[in-house]
Amino acid sequence: MKKIITIILVATLGFFSTGCDHYLDVNKNVDAPDEQQLPDYLYLAGVESSLQALYWDNRALTVMTQMFATGNATYQNFCNYYWSPSDAGGEMWKCVYWGQGKNLENMIRDALAKERWTLAGIGYVLKAHSWDVLTKEVGELPVQQAFEPGRLSFDYDYQPLAYDSVRTWAERGIELLERSDANNYGNTIKNSDIIYSGDKAKWIKFAHGIICRQLASLTRKSDFVSKYANDLIAHGKLAMQTGDDDAVVNVNGGSDKAKYTAYNNFWGPTRGNIANVYWQGEYIVDIMCGKVPLYNHETGNREESLKNDHRTWYYPYELNPNQIICDTMVEVTGHFDPRSAAKLSTRDDRTYELVDIADSVKYLKHFGGQFTSQTGYQGWNAGNMWGRNGYAGSIEHDGTGRWIFRDDAPYIVMTAAEIQFEMAEAYWYMGDKANALSCWKKGIELDMAFTRKYIQAGSKLAGKDKDGNDIFVADGARPGGDHITTKVFDKLAAEYLAGPFVGGITSSTLTLSHIMMQKYVHLWPWGAYEAWVDLRKYHYDIEYSGDYPSNGNGWTNTSVKQKWDEDATKVYKGFYLRPAQVEGRRTSYNVLNEGAPAYRITPRYNSEYMWNKQALRELKPIPALIHNDENDTDTYTNYRCSIPWFAYPGDMPESL
Repeated sequence: MKKIITIILVATLGFFSTGCDHYLDVNKNVDAPDEQQLPDYLYLAGVESSLQALYWDNRALTVMTQMFATGNATYQNFCNYYWSPSDAGGEMWKCVYWGQGKNLENMIRDALAKERWTLAGIGYVLKAHSWDVLTKEVGELPVQQAFEPGRLSFDYDYQPLAYDSVRTWAERGIELLERSDANNYGNTIKNSDIIYSGDKAKWIKFAHGIICRQLASLTRKSDFVSKYANDLIAHGKLAMQTGDDDAVVNVNGGSDKAKYTAYNNFWGPTRGNIANVYWQGEYIVDIMCGKVPLYNHETGNREESLKNDHRTWYYPYELNPNQIICDTMVEVTGHFDPRSAAKLSTRDDRTYELVDIADSVKYLKHFGGQFTSQTGYQGWNAGNMWGRNGYAGSIEHDGTGRWIFRDDAPYIVMTAAEIQFEMAEAYWYMGDKANALSCWKKGIELDMAFTRKYIQAGSKLAGKDKDGNDIFVADGARPGGDHITTKVFDKLAAEYLAGPFVGGITSSTLTLSHIMMQKYVHLWPWGAYEAWVDLRKYHYDIEYSGDYPSNGNGWTNTSVKQKWDEDATKVYKGFYLRPAQVEGRRTSYNVLNEGAPAYRITPRYNSEYMWNKQALRELKPIPALIHNDENDTDTYTNYRCSIPWFAYPGDMPESL
């Protein structure tokens, strides 16, 4: 990394209003920043707002998890699991070492010096969270030397040390937040804290959630049950329990009238970051609509449907009889999952005529894109993410957007629902199927509440003209919004929860697929970074023998062998990588991947590959650079394919 100095986050603080203006008058030294010039609490809003880096990196991780498809040329490489080292996918690296970086370190240091335990505790929790996300993305990284003054190069630490550090910081945050704090903060923390407004109890729950989330990444370790499972459960019980506890970075919104564009959510129509270049992936559509296709094991092709009714064009293929989330029998009570109407975009009801009619909502049609294409395997375009499919996504056609793709939607960081799914997985491995079932059902209930919370139904009545007359979406007025009302959602959610896909599941019929696929649905698409953790620890359902897949044992240079959906050990039913043996796949990864899917994001280019090359050369078991002494040049490797420690059953090997 480059030498890191203190960066005063004046610009970042402008992203969100904090009720403070005097932060502008902070630079006493006209020639250079002064580390002592900023009150500790004024770091807070800037440190928190830098977490929008999660959404920036999701441009890469949503496509790697098949949550999105993309036409963005920079990120299409991530669909192919091959990329040369670059800054793409490197925002959390930038966040940890620069955006938060010394600003967060200074906030913690100054608060500790003044015995301001609440603020210091919040700082440690934020630090634990961001480093946890980053090490899961990149694996090895500088920890111990990260902020040592005067350094121009930094040694990498291996993931076990990074994991221990994250847990130490989270526990330190809890300890400080639980202390009596005699300081009179007034409104300084409340106004600066754009996550919990200074609520100590919620920050403590968030800290427990960080530890729970971290331990959930270790469920495939050979010693998970004996070493980690009980801790996961203990911290899960102390973590967030309701939607009110969810960790979210609140956003002002304001659309095109906002003082700063960045007041709007990164995914909203005003900022346009996913306009007509990101589309919902076919996998999420298939599992949420109950249309995972049936593949012929001999040919790998989808089986053509033998039905001939009014919906055959929508379901042209035979469907796998083992649908995990729901099925297409929407006319039968409890078989329709109403989250699809809120989470997914639809090509239907462009003028919002039917949002309050349950039977119409059930028949909304959804399509997904395929990897780098807007068109999925059914031949239909996925449409834009914001609301009115059939139009190019824009403010004009989509207003302020829909669901969490709204200008004023918060950035989702961690939720109570996620915690329940993590506890369910742990209980499942512990053999406690009763508690696994209880947590699983509670997780789905919480995801229903989470989904409902952000519904703002669209209306054919878009407003009034200058003369006071009603104007309608069909007249070209700005529309926007969801294709379901909260009233209809509540009715259909109650039916679904009581139906065969949730209420009908017992402790004896609950499978790992039920747990992990419902978690995937909940994480879509805000939590792609955690969904990628899960996909990697289950090795993408690659068929292999031994401890972990490798060339010749799960993949070759040209293809990946994945479990069929009928295999009871396959976790993610319907999920196939690009070089898999099924129709619509059968491509090859770049030759430099040597047949392997990617398991990590490479370190940020302008930090490491420019300034820290020697550390990259020394990484094991796969170096990130190989140096040629004869001509003094470096060559990129397949480091992106190096399996991280959390996905090994035991310790990482020294060499391959």
